[in-house]
Amino acid sequence: MKLSLQGIRDRASWERAGIQLPEFDLETVGQRTHDQPTWVHFGAGNIFRAFPAAVLQRVLDSGKYDRGIVVAEGFDYEIIDKAYRPYDNLSLLVQLKSDGSIDKRVVGSVTESLKADPQFGDDWARLVEIFRNPSLQMVSFTITEKGYAVSPADLERGMAPQLIMGKVTALLYERFRAGALPVTLQSMDNCSHNGDKVKSAAEAYARAWTEAGLVPAGFLAYVTGESKVTFPWSMIDKITPRPDAKVQQMLTADGFEDSGTILTQRRTYTAPFVNAEETEYLVIEDKYTNGRPPLELGGVLYADRETVDKVEKMKVCTCLNPLHTAMSIYGCMLGYTLISAEMRDEDLRGLITKMGYIEAMPVVVDPGVLKPADFIGAVLNKRLPNPFMPDAPQRIATDTSQKLSIRFGETIKAYQARGLDMDRLVLIPLVLAGYARYLKGVDDEGKAFEISPDPMLAELQAIVAPLEVKEGEQDMSCLKTLYSRADVFGVDLYAAGLGERVEDMAAELFAGPGAVRKTLHKYVSAR
Repeated sequence: MKLSLQGIRDRASWERAGIQLPEFDLETVGQRTHDQPTWVHFGAGNIFRAFPAAVLQRVLDSGKYDRGIVVAEGFDYEIIDKAYRPYDNLSLLVQLKSDGSIDKRVVGSVTESLKADPQFGDDWARLVEIFRNPSLQMVSFTITEKGYAVSPADLERGMAPQLIMGKVTALLYERFRAGALPVTLQSMDNCSHNGDKVKSAAEAYARAWTEAGLVPAGFLAYVTGESKVTFPWSMIDKITPRPDAKVQQMLTADGFEDSGTILTQRRTYTAPFVNAEETEYLVIEDKYTNGRPPLELGGVLYADRETVDKVEKMKVCTCLNPLHTAMSIYGCMLGYTLISAEMRDEDLRGLITKMGYIEAMPVVVDPGVLKPADFIGAVLNKRLPNPFMPDAPQRIATDTSQKLSIRFGETIKAYQARGLDMDRLVLIPLVLAGYARYLKGVDDEGKAFEISPDPMLAELQAIVAPLEVKEGEQDMSCLKTLYSRADVFGVDLYAAGLGERVEDMAAELFAGPGAVRKTLHKYVSAR
């Protein structure tokens, strides 16, 4: 089975292999999209193919919509040359389920793939044509948080920027010149208040060009006024690892001939197939100026800005991210290399289950569109135990100092704001105590391990340097310097009434080899 428009005409062989094919006419949808495009997406990576493109696939299969997506890549052009065009823009989505089974589907919602840079003349001309078309409704992004960066050097390049948001703003200027046509710029990246990041970047370029006299003043008003151009927030959640060797082997055994992986010169791992977990969430602020594709038919939830913010806080502060961080800290110290393996550890599973339900859930704000209990239930019972998800505590532990204030500090602040008894918090303090022990870089067997990269690592390790992993009493007073750091923990833990408790727990964790397991079991089983 070859992944191409010609190859999928032999439907019987694909269906025998358990692979679902598009149920709509690809040629008709492709032509309509070419003539009247409604959706351009920047960022041709794995998350795009596994989620937004798959959502639209379901919409198209319903027969209630007839336009595909035009995808543009502004960073790694090899993706277009090697993972899209040789396969007629088709991809094979492999959904990895927690019970060990898989679903396979050919995604055909992408009708064109373009390189977003003027050096590729035909591609750029096509993007200009699309942006000048009144039919365009939505320009979306999965370019990572770093993709929204703006540099002074790029602003000084005027109308020839090199960074992706400069190029998008240049295309937006083409839409302005075509009649100040309405459009919505929609981030689908996993970062807080992501729409504001898009707006800030576009505004920076529009303002610089206006002040330099390169564009009329009306362009800045067009970008910032939000009557013609809007920048909704969204919350996206789906784990999409790089192409997995086990999946590759299964596809080869099924007779799929295009299962090879691709490594570009920019170190992007891609393939004609994309593997991802089955669980996914996309909640979007419904603020569009020129209509939008009916993505609710494919499972997207639309809401107001306040609701999107509540969903994000539910995920980041209670139902997912804190559990990840707890597992990363203790998983590294206990020698684990897979999150799914940690979920078979009674103490670790108990830690995050009880921490989530007993300690964090009482202060979570229910966003209404997603029930917190259902969300955390999916995390604990489907997502984290998934044996197909090759996610490691070492990866999740990256930049932990930058995450603790949001993932735990916000819950502590909520307890303060509601006047709740801090004695109700046991396992959250245990995680924070574990962080001091983690900073020593010594596992529970007394062996050194490599601590994940962190911008504050050297500074924080210096604080705990006087401590040793040994039996017997030792002076733990250096921890006052650590746990009073509101910039790390979101609050001064002593002022919050938790500092001494965290200190005492840390002393137990430092009490020689085996102390991590002993202390973890003690508090989890008692909770």
